[in-house]
Amino acid sequence: MQSEVNPANRDDSLAARFPQRANKWRLRTCDIAFSHRPLLMGIINVTPDSFSDGGHCLDPAKAIEHGLRLAEQGADILDVGGESTRPYSTPVDAAEELRRILPVVQALCERTRIPVSIDTSKAVVAAEAVAAGAEIINDVAGLEGDPRMLDVARETGAGVCVMHMQGTPQTMQTDPRYDDVVREVDDFFAERLTRLAAAGVTAEHVALDVGIGFGKSVEHNLRLLARLESFRRHRRPLLLGVSRKSFVGKVLDADVEHRLAGSLACAAWALQRGAQIIRTHDVAATRQTARMVEAVKDRI
Repeated sequence: MQSEVNPANRDDSLAARFPQRANKWRLRTCDIAFSHRPLLMGIINVTPDSFSDGGHCLDPAKAIEHGLRLAEQGADILDVGGESTRPYSTPVDAAEELRRILPVVQALCERTRIPVSIDTSKAVVAAEAVAAGAEIINDVAGLEGDPRMLDVARETGAGVCVMHMQGTPQTMQTDPRYDDVVREVDDFFAERLTRLAAAGVTAEHVALDVGIGFGKSVEHNLRLLARLESFRRHRRPLLLGVSRKSFVGKVLDADVEHRLAGSLACAAWALQRGAQIIRTHDVAATRQTARMVEAVKDRI
């Protein structure tokens, strides 16, 4: 006879899967409070060579227009980047990066009330963008690529996104290897949170990003998605960036123009596993996906 199981004691109960939740994220001049609804971070690439939309918004006027459109579609954060971080991309110097992003950051901060994020691994770019009004520093190098970045984060009080990356954009996809990718990313988060706290950047300013596609194979990316809830133990908001990425294309045999469905599937999965911020090119479609996930979860 099959014995009854008390739902409160089941390993797959919501309480067991999601024992911790970040309630807020402290930015430079405000706090973001998390409800059950996830936040959407809209992508604005002011670059000629980003993997999905390179060149589309290189003109600052087009980038500003695109950012305002994303805001209308429901973006909660606008993430502006002036240097491509796709695999094997060519780095640009700080002066060029600033030339690209400053007019866009300034205009979006003036014309919307939505927090603006600067996607950069250069301390001088982060500092100038924050001075222009940005609230968040989104650093693919986890605030360890530029020795001045910790100082900028502490001195400005900006919110920070700490992402895991093995190698650099120029080397990360050559031959990524891990003994246990989930454990190693988790250890990285623990080390960075300790290091940031010692440098005066408190945990309440930090969001964490597992770095899908940054020094990971398809298998590594899928394992991180499958175990995403394990990173909730750090009690910080989890940001996920899967939009249009190559691993989606490899799983589905789809080129970049046909990866929306796969990206939305990953987003829906991540929202059920505890992601609180989704970084996306496709804000309107991702908003609809999130609303459907919320509608089902409300009935649990």
